[in-house]
Amino acid sequence: MHDPRLGRHRAPVVGSAQGRILEIGFGTGANLPYYPSGVRRIEIVEPDAMLSQRARKHIADSGREVISHALFAERLPFDTDSFDTVVSTFTLCSIAQVDQALAEIRRVLHPSGRFLFLEHGQSPDPRIAKWQHRLTPLQKRVGGGCHLNRPIRTLIEHAGFAIDSELVAERYVERLPRIVGWFTSGTATPMKG
Repeated sequence: MHDPRLGRHRAPVVGSAQGRILEIGFGTGANLPYYPSGVRRIEIVEPDAMLSQRARKHIADSGREVISHALFAERLPFDTDSFDTVVSTFTLCSIAQVDQALAEIRRVLHPSGRFLFLEHGQSPDPRIAKWQHRLTPLQKRVGGGCHLNRPIRTLIEHAGFAIDSELVAERYVERLPRIVGWFTSGTATPMKG
């Protein structure tokens, strides 16, 4: 999911970030080139305290201030309603307690804030989904906890988010095997109440 060719899928998602921004699962920093030019500071959550050399290079090249928090998304130490934008790209597949992480994202997101996401997940094709279910135990071991079979849109909606129907896209991505190529991207806002 760090392939540079995926930039065309990252750009429309990350490109609308604004205000105080939190990125969940920073990884190599592949999103940095796609933030709007006016974004000068990003806070990130990454379980590994030591950012990779690739991530450090992306940060240096970006000219942005990146504040790193070495922790897991299931327990965010930030105040309620403290971020205008939360970004997650290719991260929800590997979070152990994804429901808890989404609840935390909703908690720290301002009521008028936006959750921007680009994730791979469970295919709507039952034949492919069957293989995703079969292969997920192996994929979790070799792919850093990655689940092939998470129903991303359902998870986000069940966490109390309203997904903007005009900004959501669900599709197979070209040149990727269908078992990993079902992408869901969009914008969600916390539901009232």
